[in-house]
Amino acid sequence: MKKVTGQFRNTTWDPLLIISQIIALQCVMYVGLGLWTVFMDLVVGSSRSLDHLFKYQEIHVRDFGGKLVITAFVLNALVGALGLWFIVQRTKQCLDFSSTAHLIHLIVCWYYNGHFPNAFSWWLLNLVCLTIMCVSGEFLCMRTELQAIPLNMGPKADL
Repeated sequence: MKKVTGQFRNTTWDPLLIISQIIALQCVMYVGLGLWTVFMDLVVGSSRSLDHLFKYQEIHVRDFGGKLVITAFVLNALVGALGLWFIVQRTKQCLDFSSTAHLIHLIVCWYYNGHFPNAFSWWLLNLVCLTIMCVSGEFLCMRTELQAIPLNMGPKADL
């Protein structure tokens, strides 16, 4: 028999669920980033490459192509927020999953480039995207969680 603790939702330690949510969110983020990047490459007319997703030197404001890569990352932060809303569905866990997704992206970029990122623009962009993803995801999850709370418990009284 489960003990009723007065919590909104029962939380249990389920590592398989957490790992599968991390993988699903990472897939949503990379598919979204890939689609945004392909769209931006079509706008510019440049060749499509994984460098746009993982190479530090692609994130710059020197030309229009670099600005579109930055735009793709920022728009993808909103896709990540939608992923948090659909996959995680908990306001308290949005920061954890957003940070984990960006930490995994750091590791993938580190491996892809062969050295630790030292570009200020890369760190700034990822910090901004982490913030947008986390705050937007928390907003969406909070709206959903608050809708589930019944406000009217008793029958209507006739006046």
